[in-house]
Amino acid sequence: MHTDAVIELTTAIDHLIEEGAAAHRNGPDIKQLMREHARLESVLSTSTAAFDASGEWALSGAKTASAWLARSCRLPKAAARRLVRRGRHLRDLPVAAEAFETGQVTAAHVDAIVAVRRPETEATLERDEAVLIKQARRLPFEHFVKAVAYWDQLADPDGSEEAAEERRSRRDVYLEASISGMYLGSMTLDPISGSIVAGELRRIEEEFFKADWARARDERGGNPAVEDLWRTPSQRRADALVEMAARSSLVQPDGVRRPPAPLFSVLVDWPTLSGRVCELAEGIVVSPGELVPWLSVADLERAVMEPSGRVEVSPTQRLFTGGTRRAIELRDRECVHAFCDTPASRCQADHLLPWARGGRTTQENGRLLCGFHNRLRNHDPPPQQE
Repeated sequence: MHTDAVIELTTAIDHLIEEGAAAHRNGPDIKQLMREHARLESVLSTSTAAFDASGEWALSGAKTASAWLARSCRLPKAAARRLVRRGRHLRDLPVAAEAFETGQVTAAHVDAIVAVRRPETEATLERDEAVLIKQARRLPFEHFVKAVAYWDQLADPDGSEEAAEERRSRRDVYLEASISGMYLGSMTLDPISGSIVAGELRRIEEEFFKADWARARDERGGNPAVEDLWRTPSQRRADALVEMAARSSLVQPDGVRRPPAPLFSVLVDWPTLSGRVCELAEGIVVSPGELVPWLSVADLERAVMEPSGRVEVSPTQRLFTGGTRRAIELRDRECVHAFCDTPASRCQADHLLPWARGGRTTQENGRLLCGFHNRLRNHDPPPQQE
């Protein structure tokens, strides 16, 4: 038997469906529906935890509540386990539970906090839970996850280093020939190794994109469209991986030619001023211990963010290059448009006050915009977040 509240909810959802999607295609309705979705997930999580505690699932012969959920509700096993785990932890996270019930945070926010709750961090989390939920309500989700990662490092430094080592131990590359002769594979890398490989792959892929664009322009004339290029993005990435292997073969094993040192940018703090900061330029939080193996083999780039935010270069040049460009990349990290997260490496450095109107090529007058939003700003004003 269903409860009256569940029957009323079913009726309300039926009414929404009858009204049709066109009736709710406005921003305020979408935001409200998302809030109510979070509230419903809150009820589902706590109700599932109560179901788990009741043991009723065992009457069906299931071994666990998550096993019952996976089979009865046709859920992936991982999703079922996550639902039960979330509900269990919410009993001891009153601030998160209240914010979840009111739709101020989502299941993803709660799961991020649950992921760092363990015996070593329970006491500290009880003290800092309200601070983390405040950040969850204020920050974009990706930034909130970063804040939680830093909190975890401070709450349990030894545990975060062990977790980083465990994360690195999961590195794996699989590449084998199939029956048809095609090579199939997958790749799992830790943050630093992944940053090095992805950065080089992206750099060569960009080389190939420019070459493909030039070829299409020569063959068709004028401005070609993306569909005019002879390779798809996935094909260019595959060719870039092959090119990486071909270039590495040029390095002699006897040391005659020194292999190029990997370069990855690490942002670190000035502890007395700004607290702990240790992350890659891509925004991935790493533990200090993860950097140690690379100190003797990598070129490390140090970025010092001074109070003035300045990097001195000639303000008379037209384009953002060199130190000024790099400083803007490390400051903005991604396209600054409110609804974009294109990484810095794929963005254009743009003048706030246009060059034609006397704008100077300085860090203060620069910002990162992806190609789409850089073109868009010359037409309609960017949408504002509420």
